[in-house]
Amino acid sequence: MNLNQERSIIEAALFLESEPVSIMHLSKVSGLSRDVVKDVLEELQKHYSGDEHGISLNEVHDGYVLAAKEELWDNLKDYYGKKNEEKLSRAAMETLSIIAYSQPLTKAEIENLRGVSSDGMIRLLLKRSLIREVGKKDVPGKPIQYGTSKEFLKLFRLKSIADLPKLDEVEQKRFELNG
Repeated sequence: MNLNQERSIIEAALFLESEPVSIMHLSKVSGLSRDVVKDVLEELQKHYSGDEHGISLNEVHDGYVLAAKEELWDNLKDYYGKKNEEKLSRAAMETLSIIAYSQPLTKAEIENLRGVSSDGMIRLLLKRSLIREVGKKDVPGKPIQYGTSKEFLKLFRLKSIADLPKLDEVEQKRFELNG
C-alpha cells in the first residue's frame, strides 16, 4: 500500500467517526502498524493546517477527531452551532472552571469557592456530561468528589487537564480552598 492509500484510509475512518478515534482503532481499521498510523496522522495534521482547509485534525484526550477550524466557528455557529438553550450560563461556566482547576472537589468545597449554593450547577454539568463523580472524600459522611470528564476535554479540545491555560497568581488564589 502506498502513502496516498494509507492516508486515504485513515482520513476516511476519521471522517466517518463522530467521536475521537484512537491510534489502536485506526490501526485495526486500516491494517497499518501503529507507527505508520502515527506518521499518517502527523502528515494529515500538517496537511489540514493550511489556510485552504476549513477543517483540522485535532488530538484530544482519547484519540483524534476531524473538526471545523476554530477561526471559522463564528461563521458557522448560526447554522451548525448548538441551540442557545444549550449554552452554559456564567454561573455554570464559573462552576465548571472551579472544578477543572481544583479537582477533585466536593459540593461543599465548590460552594465555599463560589460563595453560593451549587446544587443546580452541579446537576446541569453532570447532565451535560462535562463533570463526573470521581470518588468520595475520606472524611465523615464520605461526600462525593467531582472532576471533569472526557466530554469536557473533547469540548475544549484538550489532550489532558494539564493542557488548560495557566492561571495568573491572582486567579490561582481564587481557586485555592485555603486562599
